[in-house]
Amino acid sequence: MAFKSSVAINISNSSGSPTDLSDTVAASTTHTVIGLSLSNTSTSNITVSVFLDKLNTTESFLVKDATVLPGGALVVVGGDQKLVLEPTDVIRGYASAANSCDVVISYLV
Repeated sequence: MAFKSSVAINISNSSGSPTDLSDTVAASTTHTVIGLSLSNTSTSNITVSVFLDKLNTTESFLVKDATVLPGGALVVVGGDQKLVLEPTDVIRGYASAANSCDVVISYLV
């Protein structure tokens, strides 16, 4: 197993298409997400939503319309919580304002 991380800078706002926050998991592979943090890079309150897209057919929210204060962060996955991604799974998300949120994901492959 190898530790990996990915970042998404200035994720899209809720009026556009969601931003892919993770790579799509390849066939015969699994990823274990051990950390997923969102930071508010703006000077105003924002809301953020993150969801798991399974097989491009089922979307399940990990957090929906959660408020993040200016300069603050929200840890969606971390500590004792883990998230297993199977082939074709991808994590997607959006913020209430454009250019207001950065995301860091840490995972095991």
